[in-house]
Amino acid sequence: MQAVELAFEVFGEQHGGSPLLILHGFFASSRNWRSIARQLAAERPVYVLDMRNHGLSPHAEHMDYPAMAADIALFMDRLGMAKAHFLGHSMGGKIAMWFALHHPQRVEKLMVADIAPVSYVHSFDNTVNALKDLPLQALGNRKQAEEWLEAAIPDLNYRQFLLQNLLLENGVYRWRVNLDFFHRNAHHIVAFPEPAILEPYCKPALFLSGEHSKYIQSDAVYRLFPRALISEIPGTGHWLHVDAPERFCRDVGDWLSG
Repeated sequence: MQAVELAFEVFGEQHGGSPLLILHGFFASSRNWRSIARQLAAERPVYVLDMRNHGLSPHAEHMDYPAMAADIALFMDRLGMAKAHFLGHSMGGKIAMWFALHHPQRVEKLMVADIAPVSYVHSFDNTVNALKDLPLQALGNRKQAEEWLEAAIPDLNYRQFLLQNLLLENGVYRWRVNLDFFHRNAHHIVAFPEPAILEPYCKPALFLSGEHSKYIQSDAVYRLFPRALISEIPGTGHWLHVDAPERFCRDVGDWLSG
C-alpha cells in the first residue's frame, strides 16, 4: 500500500501547542472547512487536509481507511508531528477513528462528527452515476448542471456541495475528482473494516451527533471507544458544522481546552 503526500491548508500557524488536523468527508475538501478552521485556530495551528482523490491531493486507484490512515501518518512524519488533535467528519471521522485505533500514541484528543465505526447499508451509486452522466461538453454554466442533476439529487444544498468539484478550464467543464475511482471505492467508504488491533481506544473521545441524523450508533461507538462522550447538537443534521457552526466550534473548542 503506497501512501500519498496530501495537500493541505494551515491556519493559525504562528500559535504554539499541539496542532489540530481536520479530516473532511466524501466528495468534500479542505475548502469546505476554511471557516471552521479559522475559528479553531485562535490558540493552535489547524491543518485542513485534502484526502487522497479529493481537492488538490493526488489521485490513487485504491481508497479505503487503512490507506487513508497511512496518508495521515506520512503527512505527520513529513511535517515532524509526533502527535496531533484529530477532528473528522463523516468519512474523515472514520479515518480519524481508524488512525486512533492503530496509532493511539499519536493522538492527543479525538473528535468525531456524526459518524460511527460501523458499515452502513446506504450506497453512493446514485450520486456517482448522476455525476458521471452529466453532459459536461454541453454545459454552458453551473446553473445548467444544477438543474440537470435535480431529478437524481433533489436536495439543492447537496447538489451545490457536489458541484464544488466541477471545474471550468478553457471553456470546458471537468470534474476535479476521479468519478471512476469513487465508484470503485464507494463500498469502502460506507464500510468500516474490522480493526487489525482489537484493543479499544481507551482515551476520552468526543462524538458530536446531529439531532436529525441517524449516523451515530452508540453501542458501536462504546465498543471501540469506551470512554466516548456522545453529544447531540440541537437542530442539526449530518452536516452539523454547517447547520450550527458556532455551537459546533464551541463544543470542539471546549473539548480541546478541557
